[in-house]
Amino acid sequence: MAVLLLAWASLTTALELRGTPRQGALIVGVTEPGARVHLDGQPVRVTEQGEFVIGFDRDAEAQAELVVVTKQGNQRQILAVAPRDYRIQQITGVPQRTVTPPEEALQRIRHEAELVRKARSRASDRRDFLAEFQWPLTGPITGVFGSQRVYNGQPGRPHYGVDIAAPTGTPVRSPAPGQVVLTHPDMYFSGGTLIVDHGLGVFSTFIHLHRVLVEEGDEVEAGDLIAEVGATGRATGPHLDWRINWFHRRLDPQLLVGPMPTGDEQGN
Repeated sequence: MAVLLLAWASLTTALELRGTPRQGALIVGVTEPGARVHLDGQPVRVTEQGEFVIGFDRDAEAQAELVVVTKQGNQRQILAVAPRDYRIQQITGVPQRTVTPPEEALQRIRHEAELVRKARSRASDRRDFLAEFQWPLTGPITGVFGSQRVYNGQPGRPHYGVDIAAPTGTPVRSPAPGQVVLTHPDMYFSGGTLIVDHGLGVFSTFIHLHRVLVEEGDEVEAGDLIAEVGATGRATGPHLDWRINWFHRRLDPQLLVGPMPTGDEQGN
C-alpha cells in the first residue's frame, strides 16, 4: 500500500490544510461549508462540504496568498512555498521529427493540444482527490518531475511527470477513483493518451500507452485496469509517463504516493 506523505495541520478553527507547500505539491484544504477561497487573488472551487485543493507548479514563487472568506470574516494566510532542485537529463535517439516537428505536423499538434486543454479545463465537483493515491504500476523510476531534458542536444521543456519503466503491455491501474475524460490512441508527442478527472481540477494523465482499455465517460476505481504500457509518441523505450495537473498547473505525482512499493525508486 502506498504511503500517504501528507499530514493534517490545523491553522484555525475555520481552515485546515493537508500537505506541505512546495514546488510541485498538491494541498487539500477544508473550511466551513459556504466559504469562498482565493489563491493569489484567483477564486478556488470549494465543495458543498467545504473541501478545496490548491497546487504549486514546478516554478512556483516563494510565497502564495490564501484568503478564506466565511461568515466570521476573512482569513489571510501567507504560505511559504519551498523550492526544489531539478536534474538535467540527456536523451538521445529520439526521432528528429518529434524534436523539431515538420511543418505539416503542426496542425495536428495544435489540434491535439486543444483536446487536452479542453479535457483539463472542466471543474467537476467530484471528491475523488480525497482518496489515498497509489502507484499505477511498479518498476524502476527512470524520469522524475521537474527534470530538464535535452533531446538530441536540444533543450526541451521540463519533464512534468514521473516515468516508470516496464515492458510493453504491462497493466496500468488507476491511482485513484475518477472519471475518464479523454482517450486518444496516438497523439503526436504523447502517443496513446488517457486523462482521468479526480475532481476540482485535479487530473491524472497517462501517456506513451500501447493500449487504452477504457472509454470517455467511464467511472474508474483505484486499482482498476485502465491501459497498457507502451512506447508510442516521443519515447525511446516502453514506459509509463504519469502526470498530475491542477487545471493548467503541473504537479509531482511522487508527492502523492510516496516511495515505490518494490523499492525500485531511484530518487527525486
